[in-house]
Formats: sequence, C-alpha cells, structure tokens
Amino acid sequence: MQALRLYAGPTAFKHLQHNGLQPRDVRVIPAAAGGPKGLVLGRLDRFLFGDWLRSSSHTIHLVGASIGAWRLSTACLKDPLQGFDRLEQEYIYQHYDLPPGRKMPTPDTISAVFGGNLRAFYTGREDEVLQHPCFKLHIITSRGRHLLARDQALRTPLGFLGAYLANALRRKTMGAWLERAVFSSQHARLPFRSRDYPTRQFDLTAQNLVPALLASCSIPFVLRAVHDIPGAPPGAYWDGGLTDYHLHLQYLRPKIAIDNIAICVDGTYAGGLKDAEKLPSAAAGLVLYPHFQKAVVPGWLDKRLTWRHKSSSFLDNMLVLAPNPDWVKSLPNGKLPDRADFRHYGLDLPSRAKAWTGAIAASQQMADEFAQWLQRPDMGQVHAL
Repeated sequence: MQALRLYAGPTAFKHLQHNGLQPRDVRVIPAAAGGPKGLVLGRLDRFLFGDWLRSSSHTIHLVGASIGAWRLSTACLKDPLQGFDRLEQEYIYQHYDLPPGRKMPTPDTISAVFGGNLRAFYTGREDEVLQHPCFKLHIITSRGRHLLARDQALRTPLGFLGAYLANALRRKTMGAWLERAVFSSQHARLPFRSRDYPTRQFDLTAQNLVPALLASCSIPFVLRAVHDIPGAPPGAYWDGGLTDYHLHLQYLRPKIAIDNIAICVDGTYAGGLKDAEKLPSAAAGLVLYPHFQKAVVPGWLDKRLTWRHKSSSFLDNMLVLAPNPDWVKSLPNGKLPDRADFRHYGLDLPSRAKAWTGAIAASQQMADEFAQWLQRPDMGQVHAL
C-alpha cells in the first residue's frame, strides 16, 4: 500500500508536469500546527532538510505554527538530523507530574516544563537558527486583543467565546480578538499576502526566539499565554494555530515572488522579472508542504466548519505531501498520533511512547516514496488539491 499522497494546486501541477521538481523550484515550506500529528512528518523532514535541500543556495521561507514552528526552527540548525532526533525524543517522552485529584497537569506546569525544554534545546544555538544562509524563518503566533490582551481566569474564557462567535460569523472578524503576529528572520519579507487577516510582523532575535516558539505552541487552557515578548508590543501571545492552523495563506505566486524573493544563479542575484523569465524553473516559486492530511484548514476554530476546508486560489502554487488515509489505518490505533493520546494513555508513558514510535517508524515509507517520485515523477500519482 502506498503511504504517500501528492496533491497539487493548478499552477504547481502544470510546473510538475513540464519540469518535475527540483530543489531550486521551492521557495516556501509551511509546517502546520497539530501537536503529535506532526511527528509522522519527521522522516520527511530529515530527507528534505538533511538531504534533498542540503546543497541549496537560494532563499527558502519556512513558515510554521506550533509544532510546525519547532520543526522548522530545528531545520535551521547546522546539524538538522541530530536536531530532529532530539525533537522527536523530547516530544514522545514528555511527561508532567499530576497534582492530587487531577487527570491532567495544570497549564502552569506544562508551560514551565515545556518552556524549560525549549530553552535547553536552543540556548547557545540561536545564531544557527537566525543566520542560516538560505532559510528565512517565520514563526506565527496569535496576539490577544481586548479581553484577550492578558491571560487571566475570567478574561480568557470570555475572550475566546467572543473569538469563537466572531469566527463562526466571518473569519476576518476574529481579528477583533486575535491578530496574526509573525516573528521573522531579520530583513525577511513575508512570503504571503496578509490582506486576509490582521497581521503584524516583528524581527526574530536571539532574545525572543524561545518566547516566540513557546507562544506559538501555547494552546489556550493547556498552556499559559506568553506575555510581553521582547521586540513586540505588550500583550498575551498564544498558539499560532488559532489564526493559522494549517497555514492556508495567500502565498506569493511566481510573478509576485520574483519581485520579493531574490533568485540566486551561479552566485549572482537577479531580482528583476526580465532576468527571471530566462529561468522558468528557478522562478517557479512553489510551496512544498509536508502535511498530515489533504485539507489545509485556515484556523483552529475552523476545524468543525467544514465548508472552510476546501482549497482556494491561495494554494494554486502548492504541492502537499500527505499520508494516504488508508495507510493511516495501518498505524497503531488506526490513526495518527494526536493530543487525545495524552488523556487516553494517562500516566502510561511506555504504552504511549510505543504507539507513537511505531507510527514514526512506519512513516519512513512516506519519505522513501517521495525520494523515488523525485527520481521518476509520475503525474498519475499527483491528485488535485
């Protein structure tokens, strides 16, 4: 059984049909929120960042939220393979002491332990992430407004009730409660338009790398918001998946991307359209998206709003790499790892670790199949996104 499915937007499909896929075609790589689901993409990450893209010399924008931001920050390390091994182990074996009478740890406990792990992971390695020669990192967080400007016992639930009702009415109106706050490698432009939703961009620095990462992973009511991140306005910053669950963003299309992303050819940068037209493959501006499902859902509060799960023109230049739903049924428990496993297994860490480790090992098939497809592209395996 095939483990990997490929889904392409119309622009990406035409490019693949005529040119196949080369590292130089890729200009953006998103990584979604989704907690433990992201673990099954670890083997693809190792292949992409530790092998296939290793010799790239052009700019690639990495856009991540929550666990996706952690994955992409790890991709920027000098030794990404070692980094992915460590990320995987720390995520699988995370464990929190339970207070008497509680079935789940408190948000304060999770924030303290998880934040400490992130600091241990990146302290002293911030420059590796921020000064990567090719990768420009964009960490998405959600900044609270009005009632959500601070994370407090009464304000937070009332604020998220308002955000939920506003989002159900119209996604953009949720901007009255939460705005997209993007922490980007310095001098890096956003590789997507931000007219769809209120957006602010800030420089990513050694001082705010870990706070921004922790904020991007801070699920409301599970972790505490991160307050007053250095280099950004005061306020409470939460999980980037709230505003951008699966990064359904208006990614810059080829002609727009040419004006915004430098194209490196034999060490010489050409920024103009006239020069780039001579290089159709290098100017493809494709978005390569390792994802854990076909649908690219806009925000976390859209999970049950299935009419918002459809593809749109925003994704025309995207290629999604996702697990085959039938293959997923062969994994432990017949599903991808997910946050429900924390409650299901409770304190039985060995059993949860065994199930997750089994799913991760099986996912090597996805990476192998993609490597084979790159060697001999078969458009019969590429489905419409």
